[in-house]
Amino acid sequence: MPFDTQTTIENLRRPVGRDGAVLPVPSMPVFARRSRQGNAADVTIEIPADFRLQSGEKLGQTFLTGRLHGREGAPVVVVAGGISSGRFVHRTETNGLGWWSDAVSMGGPIDLRRCQVLAFDYAPTGKTGEEALTITTHDQARLLALLLDRLGIERVAAFVGCSYGGMIGLSFAELFPRWIEQLIVVSAAHRAHPQATAWRGIQRRILKLAVDAGRPEDGVALARELAMTTYRTAEEFGDRFASDAPTFAGQSYPVCEYLTARGKAYRTHTTPSRWLSLSDSIDRHSVLPESITTPTTLVGFTSDRLVPIDDMRELAARLPTLWRLVEAPSLYGHDAFLKEDALVGDILRTALKDIDQ
Repeated sequence: MPFDTQTTIENLRRPVGRDGAVLPVPSMPVFARRSRQGNAADVTIEIPADFRLQSGEKLGQTFLTGRLHGREGAPVVVVAGGISSGRFVHRTETNGLGWWSDAVSMGGPIDLRRCQVLAFDYAPTGKTGEEALTITTHDQARLLALLLDRLGIERVAAFVGCSYGGMIGLSFAELFPRWIEQLIVVSAAHRAHPQATAWRGIQRRILKLAVDAGRPEDGVALARELAMTTYRTAEEFGDRFASDAPTFAGQSYPVCEYLTARGKAYRTHTTPSRWLSLSDSIDRHSVLPESITTPTTLVGFTSDRLVPIDDMRELAARLPTLWRLVEAPSLYGHDAFLKEDALVGDILRTALKDIDQ
């Protein structure tokens, strides 16, 4: 296995303390179950019973599921996105479009003819109880490592992470410096910005109020509405929506009708406890850039208010093996990685051009 002595596979099972101490643990996951789903393959592994998060908490779920797309035996590229994403990254017969099919496709920037893509579902998933878990991006990286190990993948050609997935990528590179050949991080930095934490904190309080009131789905919808205002830019909203007032107070303005529709579409997409866990995980994210030795490409957007470009510049300045920092304008703010297909596609093609050589 491609680990150094302090990051052996056994160490993935328990959290690492601030002093670097790791308790010894017994056996590995007992199986990996594969099931073919159209043109992809789902892989489910058992999470060891003694796996603990950094907080010391235990996951309610007992399994972790990833999905393999592309040519079997080809170089592996891990792809991870925002907290709403998961293993359905590519267009499939079983789940429709996929969350990043513009990038992950046959002949696309992440070309499924040349590589095999692994995407995975973030924890917590499934029946995890009503309480939020304290889970870090390092915890997500350790779970991914268990999946990779069980699949027998000793080397990852590239880790492409966007938003929360970029944070996981940075954490993975910090924990397992020899496992990935290159890291591509889009719209994610080494820490959460306090203003972004403030916005997410309001969303979490909305969710808690709604749960206490017995209206959890309404809380998810309303929190999503607020989140949408932070993903996009004032310029986009100014271009898209008229400012005409409705007839009476209390009626919706055009922009509010859009946000309400987005919230309703999302109200059953996740649970309050899962949102609380992952939202907090974003704000808890912290890596030491100087400890990341993986060659890294960074992509930041000057209009992104959740991940300000100054944070991306600081990360770039502190990385020992920065390959490239790309700064670009966009009308779409933090959502630019999902909207700026041509720009992001060109960067990915350049970074991955030699992947199967």
